Parts: sequence; structure tokens; C-alpha cells
Amino acid sequence: MRKMFVICLLATVVVSTTPPADAQQPTKVPRIGLLRSGSAASHASSHEVFRQGLREVGYEEGKNIVIEYRYAEGKSERWPTLASELVRLKVEIIVVGGSGMARAAQQATKTIPIVVGTAGDLIRPGLIDSLARPGGNITGSTELSPDVAGKRLELLKEAVPKASRVAVLVGAGDRDDIQEMKNLARQLSVNIQLVVVRDPSEFQAAYAAMTKERVNAVIIVRGSFTVFHKKQLADVAAKSRLPSMCEGQDFAQDGCVIAYGPDRFHNWRRAAVFVDKILKGTKTADIPVEQPMKFELVINLKTAKQIGLTIPPNVLVRADKVIRR
Repeated sequence: MRKMFVICLLATVVVSTTPPADAQQPTKVPRIGLLRSGSAASHASSHEVFRQGLREVGYEEGKNIVIEYRYAEGKSERWPTLASELVRLKVEIIVVGGSGMARAAQQATKTIPIVVGTAGDLIRPGLIDSLARPGGNITGSTELSPDVAGKRLELLKEAVPKASRVAVLVGAGDRDDIQEMKNLARQLSVNIQLVVVRDPSEFQAAYAAMTKERVNAVIIVRGSFTVFHKKQLADVAAKSRLPSMCEGQDFAQDGCVIAYGPDRFHNWRRAAVFVDKILKGTKTADIPVEQPMKFELVINLKTAKQIGLTIPPNVLVRADKVIRR
């Protein structure tokens, strides 16, 4: 009897210390990297939208997902180093904010999935095979849409009917194809003048040259350089009393008179959906790259008043948002 008691006792101990077969094992918290061209402050709004998008699909930063932030502070030469840092951290996904950063990330890794929050052309530089089947380790959203550059010029001409000479300002590292704009410019009897800036120290001279050459308005092309210096560029344009057309609500909030383009906040919310799909096992190569579906027109009446520009009612009534003060 004593022997049977010992055997039963040992069996009880084994059963009590063995976890149930269906007990949940600790799950690994996914770690993603977020690589941006500017600073934490300059990207605060889009990052909050991205985190909101993550919450909508079941992820809460600091609880069941970790985000590693890396900021280039306006210096594109830092992109490769920062991308390599994220690779060494063995993040599951790298999220980037532009095609240049996507290229830097892809040069650092061919295996870690890369999600583009917003970017220009991804096909021409060879980053993806096609929108429908990217084919590599990059997917996400592109800002490219037929006629958007031309539409921007058309809206500027409606807002400033007397504009016959328009400067197109781009950063040296962000030079984009403006052929579509040039084609429409001929139809609108507008002369296009390309202005390339490499450093903030060149802004004053660039705008002074525009004034000297009787430029009537300026289009600031969105890129990593111009985004980081958007407030300075808008301020100098206002001081030069030049109506400015930009891309994105953030430019208008920093003083650009008119902004037209894809709803970038919508794209950043969609980036969270891409992240969720990849974490659940979908191959990056099989996730189609999305083109913009939502566009927004934002007008800064405060800046317009400052430079003495009256926005025609037919333009004002179409605005999705009007900044009055």
C-alpha cells in the first residue's frame, strides 16, 4: 500500500507540473522599422495616422508591436546607414516614406519586406516589376497618378489667372519628371522655369532670381529635401509675394497658398494594412502596390491675404480644407 501511495503521489506531481497541451505559448512581439527623411516633429502627424491604422488592425505600440524609429534629419546621405541599422536589429518589416529611402532599404536587404507609405515612381527605378505584382520585397502606395502634375498647374492658373511664367522648384536630389506639366503649360500659355536648390542658403537667391525674371507663381515639387525645408520655402515665397502651389496638406499648413495631391494621411493608414498582411504571412511580392484614390485641395487664405492674392470663388468652393488663421 505504501508503494502504491508513493507512485500515486509522483503521478500527481508530474500531472500538476506539466502544462496543458493547448496552453498558449508566449508569442513573439513583432518589431518593425520606420525610416523617414525628416525629423520626429516633421513626421508627427503621419506617424500618428500610421499608429491609428495599426490600432484598427489590432496592434498597439508598446504592447503587441514595437516600432524602431530612424530619422535622416533632411540628409539623404544618411539613408543607407539608417537602413542598415534596422537590418542589424532584425526587424520583421521596414516602413519607409519615399522611393529614395525604399532604394536605400532594398540595397541593405533583399529579404526583409519593405512597405512604402508614400512614394513616387517605383517601376522606372526598378524597385518593383509592376503595380499588380511587385515581384520583390517592396510594396505599399505610390503617389503617381495620371495628370496629377498637370492638374496642379491647372489649379494654379485658375487661382492666379494672370500667371504666364511659373517657376518649378525642386531639390537637387529630388528632381522629378515635369514633362506632363510642360505639355499642359503650352496649352495654358504658361512658360515653365525649372529652379534647382541644393541647400537652404540658396533659397533667398533663388526667389530673388524668380522676382527678377518676372515669375508670377512657384510650384514647389514634393521631395525629401523640400519636405524637410517646406516652411522655409513657403516663408520666402510669401516674403517675395509669390503665390505658391505645393503637394500635401502639410505644405499648406506651413504656409503654402495652395496644395493639391493625394491624401497622404489615407496612404499612411493603408501602410498599417500592408504591415498586417505581411505579419500574417502574405508574401510582399504578391501584394499589389496601390495608386492614390483620394485627392485633396487645401487653400491657405491666411497666406493668400498676406501676399495680396484673392482666391476666386470657383476655386475656393472646391477646397476640401481652408486654412483661415
